[in-house]
Amino acid sequence: MTGAGWFATGQGHDTPQAERTSAAIAGTTTLCYGSAMISPSPPLIFGAAVVMGVAGCGKTTIAEALAARLGARCIEGDRLHSPQNIAKMSAGVPLTDEDRWPWLSRIGGTLIGSDGAVAACSALRKVYRETITRAAGRPVAFVFLKGERALIESRMHLRTGHFMPTSLLDSQFATLEEPGADELSITLDLAQTPAVLVEQAIRFLTEVAAAVPATEPE
Repeated sequence: MTGAGWFATGQGHDTPQAERTSAAIAGTTTLCYGSAMISPSPPLIFGAAVVMGVAGCGKTTIAEALAARLGARCIEGDRLHSPQNIAKMSAGVPLTDEDRWPWLSRIGGTLIGSDGAVAACSALRKVYRETITRAAGRPVAFVFLKGERALIESRMHLRTGHFMPTSLLDSQFATLEEPGADELSITLDLAQTPAVLVEQAIRFLTEVAAAVPATEPE
């Protein structure tokens, strides 16, 4: 049986919690309700999810579309990086675990509450995903966008205005630990269209809602 803090279909939205979280992390969250900012009593799926994968895999695109479909908050993880982290990556220097721990905790902090929230975050290692889940204080489902390096690199060459250079893609793949069978996750082929990826993610989250109790992690 599902409950507050995990995915459960229903009506309404925990607006006070969403407002508190948005105020605490100013400029990092967006309330998404379909193509318009407000929709009359949309059916929602509550819970926390992270769209993960290496740089350039399309995390933000899928997270924003998924949040819009679910009537959930959308958190762009890149906005929570410290200026020091951004400077390092912009210079082509890979982040260390020490650089990442505060960032991962901040992302998990944005997922606190009982409302729907979808974050875009690389979450490359299992211990990173565990850090996010602990900080969130509730179960977090991970949607892993998996793809060939050549495809991802070609997409990175097309995007503009992002601090992550393609030269760091090798270090991203070297760090990546794909989610295992013991994790609350699904692996999707990013070669598919965004619409297909979102539908697959929604089916996964709906199935998880029916199977996972709304218990907080230890």
